[in-house]
Amino acid sequence: MNDNNKTDSEWKNILDSDVYEVTRKGGTERPFTGKFWDHFDEGSYQCICCGEELFTSSSKFDAGCGWPSFYDAVNKNKIRELEDRSLSRIRTEIRCAKCDAHLGHVFNDGPNPTGLRYCVNSLSLDFDKKN
Repeated sequence: MNDNNKTDSEWKNILDSDVYEVTRKGGTERPFTGKFWDHFDEGSYQCICCGEELFTSSSKFDAGCGWPSFYDAVNKNKIRELEDRSLSRIRTEIRCAKCDAHLGHVFNDGPNPTGLRYCVNSLSLDFDKKN
């Protein structure tokens, strides 16, 4: 079955409750608690729900915010951007384009060369270490 066609109950059955809350319900993990916020091994980061490669370690940086931060995506077409008006402000939510998993948000306060900071929940990611 295509990941986009899974029902909410199917996602609930295959994901652990914390991963489900973040990726399917748009939750946010607490800062400085995720497995990847201070992780700097070489490799690539994939969507935990569908395995789509989204970011690489070469674009990861320490933003000091407590969440994994990247200044670029592997391919911008793999990330969907949506307006988020929660928390009484306008932000740009990012989702996996393949399976619609909530990843986090993107901000315009990142380093060169893009000036972007993809602020991503560790719970929405898996990691493939470079050998």
